[in-house]
Amino acid sequence: MEKDLLLIGANALRKAAMNELAKQYILSNEILFKTIKKAADRYIGGETLEETITKVKDQNKQGLKTSIEFMGENVLTESEAVEAANEFIRIAQEITSQKLNSTFSLDLSHIGLSISRDLCLNNLASICQEAEKNNIEVTISAENVEITDAIIDIYKTASKTYKNVSITLQAYLHRSKDDFEDLIQENGRIRIVKGAFETPKHLSIPRGKELDERYLYYIDQLLSRNHRCSIATHHDLIQKEVVSMLQNYKTNKDLYEFESLYGIQTEQLIKLKEQGYPTKLYFVYGKEWYLYLCNRIAEYPLNLFQALNDIVS
Repeated sequence: MEKDLLLIGANALRKAAMNELAKQYILSNEILFKTIKKAADRYIGGETLEETITKVKDQNKQGLKTSIEFMGENVLTESEAVEAANEFIRIAQEITSQKLNSTFSLDLSHIGLSISRDLCLNNLASICQEAEKNNIEVTISAENVEITDAIIDIYKTASKTYKNVSITLQAYLHRSKDDFEDLIQENGRIRIVKGAFETPKHLSIPRGKELDERYLYYIDQLLSRNHRCSIATHHDLIQKEVVSMLQNYKTNKDLYEFESLYGIQTEQLIKLKEQGYPTKLYFVYGKEWYLYLCNRIAEYPLNLFQALNDIVS
């Protein structure tokens, strides 16, 4: 009964995450924005890059590599897309000037994919060119399944020119088995996540043993084929299974990294770092935290009580 209720809660939160009207209402209502942001603060670097860099530096001092993402998706005008692209270029410049041990990530719909392929590709090229000057990796994040084909197309096109671009694959999508065999032909790192977006039931695997096995299948394939990868999960049992794989394959440390999101079970990532494994802590920042917050709570709906406590504290 409890498991069923948690599943219902998770599905409801994922649907809420995709509700544009709800997001716009919260972002435009000053009181509501400030109230709910108290819950989001646990998971985000801040509203600005400067706030986030302060936290990034602290983690770098503790030996953790980081990733930075300026939150946003589905921009509807060319000027908004260019403005977002310029912010990602600024991230690349700040990583260089402040000597941060960091990469950065982005949603393609944030830099114009919802408007036109050419706009998105041109913006991505400008970002990758700036990052390439100092060998900074640019990771394309996962988005909803309706634009997966377009994301893969842009990635494959960009990776022909830029060696510093990588991509995220969502293990829960049935289609990912075919996408994986396509993407592994490219040189860029493949970041494996379980997947957090609401989908029609026939398109994805629900959380549970089958999904865990599928996730581990992808990691096993990447390690056995010496392909660069990010193991992006907080699941401790999966992390332990991957450690066993690494010991069996004796994988070069340049080829993989364990990755966790800021604010979620960081102690597990620190333990892996202390054991000598490459680790990365993923920061996001900006005002577009609504979808991100819903998805973080959806991963473990009991976190809703933590969110309520954060709001009233």
